[in-house]
Amino acid sequence: MASEEQSFYVQGMSCANCAKTFENNVKEISTVKNAEVNFGASKIKVEGSASIEQLEKAGSFENLKVTQEYENTPQKSFLDYVKENGNVVGSFILLVTGLISHFQLGTDHSLTLGAFIASIVVGGHQLFLTGFRNLVRLRFDMNTLMTIAVIGAALIGEWIEGAAVVILFAISEALESYSMDQARNSIQSLMGIAPKTANVIRNGEKQEVNVEDIQINDVVMIKPGEKIPVDGVVVKGETSINQAAITGESVPVYKALDDEVFAGTLNEEGYLEVRTTKLVKDTTLAKIIHLVEEAQNEKAPAQQFVDRFAAYYTPLIMLIALGVAIVPPVFFGLNFETWLYQGLAVLVVGCPCALVVSTPVAIVTAIGSAARNGVLVKGGAYLESLGHIKAIAFDKTGTITQGKPVVQSYRIFDESIQKEEFFGIASALESQSQHPLAKAIIDFTESLTIKQYDINDFQSITGKGITGSINGETYKVGSPSMFDSVSPYISDEVETLQEEGHTVVLMSQNDKVIGLIAIADAVRDVSKNMINKIHGLGMKQSVLLTGDNEKTARSISNQVGVKSFLANLLPKDKQTQIKQLHDEHGRVAMIGDGVNDAPALATADVGIAMGSAGTDTALETADIALMGDDLEKLPFTVRLSRRTLNIIKQNIAFALGLKVLALLLVIPGWLTLWIAILADMGATLLVTLNALRLIRSKETN
Repeated sequence: MASEEQSFYVQGMSCANCAKTFENNVKEISTVKNAEVNFGASKIKVEGSASIEQLEKAGSFENLKVTQEYENTPQKSFLDYVKENGNVVGSFILLVTGLISHFQLGTDHSLTLGAFIASIVVGGHQLFLTGFRNLVRLRFDMNTLMTIAVIGAALIGEWIEGAAVVILFAISEALESYSMDQARNSIQSLMGIAPKTANVIRNGEKQEVNVEDIQINDVVMIKPGEKIPVDGVVVKGETSINQAAITGESVPVYKALDDEVFAGTLNEEGYLEVRTTKLVKDTTLAKIIHLVEEAQNEKAPAQQFVDRFAAYYTPLIMLIALGVAIVPPVFFGLNFETWLYQGLAVLVVGCPCALVVSTPVAIVTAIGSAARNGVLVKGGAYLESLGHIKAIAFDKTGTITQGKPVVQSYRIFDESIQKEEFFGIASALESQSQHPLAKAIIDFTESLTIKQYDINDFQSITGKGITGSINGETYKVGSPSMFDSVSPYISDEVETLQEEGHTVVLMSQNDKVIGLIAIADAVRDVSKNMINKIHGLGMKQSVLLTGDNEKTARSISNQVGVKSFLANLLPKDKQTQIKQLHDEHGRVAMIGDGVNDAPALATADVGIAMGSAGTDTALETADIALMGDDLEKLPFTVRLSRRTLNIIKQNIAFALGLKVLALLLVIPGWLTLWIAILADMGATLLVTLNALRLIRSKETN
């Protein structure tokens, strides 16, 4: 029997170590079989059963607040985080009192000592409880290091610095909490965009209901200026809809009868009635939020390295601090108190805050920024891999091209026949056919004023075309192979068009060819510009993979500027070609439609599905999904990936570099607790601000 699984949102989870402590505490609840904290999304998944009260008790060491549903809370400034911690404010007031007493009454006065001790206790009692608990369990984290450092400072009479360490560490924790919340805001902003209630027409009457109660096939009313609460199909009205939240498109999209709309998008102009096609928990927006939350828990290789390094780093710092405190007095006869102080400073400067926060803030911020721009990245690993790709493969149909055949050009050889008459006859015949090319001709005639013709003796000739009679005249529409005799002039023109990648349809009247229509899957307007941008990013190889013939593949490649092409490929052949590209060039990305390209997408180092809004298969199969039909999101995503990698490298260098510089001060004996805590805070501040630059990442032309 499967265990019940519940998910909860957690407010106040400020650091990765605290998140791990919370997870372990929840696992100790008797009714819980397993628990997993998603630090990036600030959620916990519980297997078994647990009440909100039990969970909040497990997180009481950091005053965590647990809710069943996401609560949209106002954004706070860094000062708000400091103010919320009354212990820090009280501790600071007591420290100032102690300093005044120190200068007025002396260091040993009872008021001076009392103020400093009270400052340490008020500001650090929670820190000490966690630190002692960790020491008992031999769990060495930043709380353990700080606890030892503050107690040591008190033992050797460094009351001022002990109190300062407590306050500055609390401010550093507030900074870490602030930075993570800023990173999370980019995805949490998505959670608040869909309305909580909707006006539904039931039994002919308007009712306001909670969106959770909306059923499939319910008709929802949406007024101008309102957000759409569900995924559905327009059954009444027309309007322009801002779909930026789902697809990243900045330009509103016109919607009318039978068009699909998405939850969380904004109805800008007209009144709409929409028939619901998905429950609120299954909407495209809900899926995006779920996948991005999961993505924030998927660690990039760089983050995995930092986590492994931090596991060894903290015990190593403790050994170095112990060595600094013991070796000089024992083996060189130097002052014990001086070097004990130096050892305590080493503990503080070695606090891994900046190192631990260096990577997750950058990854979470980048994933959130991508989501706001209409790109769904399913994890830090894929974001990192994209930054390393050397070759990129494109599916043709529906990716580089629009995915549907359209009339590109035509020629009428009989001057007595006008354009409207020619296409009127062609459309009348093709309206009897189900062939995709027939739809292209019919769509083309929608902009023309044509007569209606009655068709007699209609016949479809499989693989060739169609025939029928109009007003006693026999007409044929089909491929060149359908016609027995074609003039050399027409044959040459047909061959030229075919070389350019067009499918040519001829039409005859009483066996005399009177015109031709050139049809092709139109290249997307942005494809060439996108390819130029990709090459401008230093991509070694770009290749077009298609099941189409070689002539069409060559023509499309030349039009958009892809470096090479491979034609006549089955889905399994595309997969083989991806493997070969990987062997030749290293990491490879594949971009396709997420359905028939699934084997190739899965084989590539990064599989990218495009046009994914509302497409469940694309969302599930790809590592990255472009939510709108916009190929220009691809260069933006590659740039974002590379920028994120650079920031992670900078952060690790900042975090370790500042600490190494501070530790070098031990050699001449110049390291103080003040320098140590400021170096730790400085490193945390640097890596945080550096990572938060990714919040402003946006698509550029």
